Amino acid sequence: MKRIMGRVADGFREMVSGEPDGRPAWIKYIEEGDDEGLFGPESAVWQVHGSVATLIGGIRALLLQAAHPAALAGVATHSRYQTDLLGRLEGTSRWLTITTFGSKAAIAREANRVNEMHKRVAGQYVKKDGAESAYQARDPKFLLWVHCAFTESFLFAHQACGYPIDQGADSYVSQWRLSAEPLGLTNAPKSVAELEETINLFMRTELSYSPTTKEVVDFILKPPFGKVSLFFYRILLKAAVITLTDSERELLRLKKPRKFWLTLARFNLKLLKGALGDRPPSHDAALQRISRLRGSSI
Repeated sequence: MKRIMGRVADGFREMVSGEPDGRPAWIKYIEEGDDEGLFGPESAVWQVHGSVATLIGGIRALLLQAAHPAALAGVATHSRYQTDLLGRLEGTSRWLTITTFGSKAAIAREANRVNEMHKRVAGQYVKKDGAESAYQARDPKFLLWVHCAFTESFLFAHQACGYPIDQGADSYVSQWRLSAEPLGLTNAPKSVAELEETINLFMRTELSYSPTTKEVVDFILKPPFGKVSLFFYRILLKAAVITLTDSERELLRLKKPRKFWLTLARFNLKLLKGALGDRPPSHDAALQRISRLRGSSI
């Protein structure tokens, strides 16, 4: 089992960072800087994003985002998810990691990279009522949806795995809203209640299920991974579907898996954490930067 989990850990490192050792070239941006960033070691954001439950949260977020026709059109038209899934995951992981652990200068640099990419993501999509409309990835309305899908997914996955949030769930939502401001979103939810209210509004007015939704969801359900990686991925996938709300699963036409899948996922995440180590390289890089600034180790 130890040997198998070692292989899975190596695959995971390469999947999220693009490098087998988990240290991509951009980790230098986290090591550099003269401030603690937007959050810091004591924050709810570090506690949530530093846990292995983000694996479940990431899958959940991808499923949920497929329910918005504009976001879906952007992914289907401009994303390379079918031909370079790992590259797309690495790009998303880069933004999330730098924004969580980097200095303010590193975050600004990364936001500029993402904003430049978003300038090219535009086109037409079919709205819930069947009318055709234009979309632009930098539109605050679409940024809000992506932000809410990520926030709810990471929060619910973390809680479902039984991991603590010392400052509370509201603090996580309130703190993480700051991550969206460099991308142009200034009205992100500040509490769990506001988050759920916003998502429910999207459910009523924007979200829908289409043939393209089915295509993307089917791809997420069975991506082109090797047999060993796919076996462990399937466990995390089942857990991700469990953490969706009943209305979200109904919209995506997914059945709720039995609860033992979540128990199995927790066990596998514990094994994976043992193989990966207590902290990812990005976390250690941030701690080194902050220890230097504070003049003592953390």
